[in-house]
Amino acid sequence: MIKKQLIDGDSKRKRYRAAIIAPIWLLLALLASGCGQIATTAAPAGDIAAAYPELEGLTAESGKVERVIDGDTFVLEGGARVRLIGVNTPEISGKAEYYGQEAAAYARQRLDGASVRLVKDTGDTDRYGRLLRYVFVGEEARMFNEELVLAGYASVMTIQPNVRLADRFVEAERSARAAESGLWGGEQEGSAAAADSGADDAGTADGSPRSSACEDPRVKGNINSKRERIYHVPGSRYYEQTVPEELFCTAEEAEAAGFRAPKG
Repeated sequence: MIKKQLIDGDSKRKRYRAAIIAPIWLLLALLASGCGQIATTAAPAGDIAAAYPELEGLTAESGKVERVIDGDTFVLEGGARVRLIGVNTPEISGKAEYYGQEAAAYARQRLDGASVRLVKDTGDTDRYGRLLRYVFVGEEARMFNEELVLAGYASVMTIQPNVRLADRFVEAERSARAAESGLWGGEQEGSAAAADSGADDAGTADGSPRSSACEDPRVKGNINSKRERIYHVPGSRYYEQTVPEELFCTAEEAEAAGFRAPKG
């Protein structure tokens, strides 16, 4: 379940707004819990606004991470998939890239089972239905997206219309490059150049699922709630309703990556 908060830099308005709006949101939350919708609250999050004034006035959601897919994508309890805004970590499947496994391991260390706060920019989801969000772990004021870039686990990936923090991410990458952190370190920097472009050969610059190197990968790879890796080919029973976490050119390629065909 995802809860929402209003990001507000003025702490003096906190009690007033909470007193007026809380009963209404409580009713909505109760209704939502009964019909599977997103529950909301109205408590402000002034610490986020203080650290990132560009986000003041936006809505903050809250949830708990169920599992991490890779360095920049994870799943919340309840099944909602989240893709980090503004950053791109190297690939870990299909056409795997340098430092992708390290980025994924770091994301799992920081996010697995963690409570998170999520803030959307102008756009809500990508074309695959994943929530596009700025992410804060627990009550931390520093954004996880920016943390990945500063530590050298991710490069900048700016996609309209979610550009409020684009300049901040660019500065973070400059710092990481100067310090030769992570994927920018030493002789491997050339291998990381593909990640810096924000896309691989199959075109992941729009935040799409990890994909293979062919021009039009159509086989969908999905990881279910039991963490089973299952692939679906075009025309199969669940193909149209499946939201892919990875894309493959052939069933054989999906199987080589550890996915299996659906049963029955």
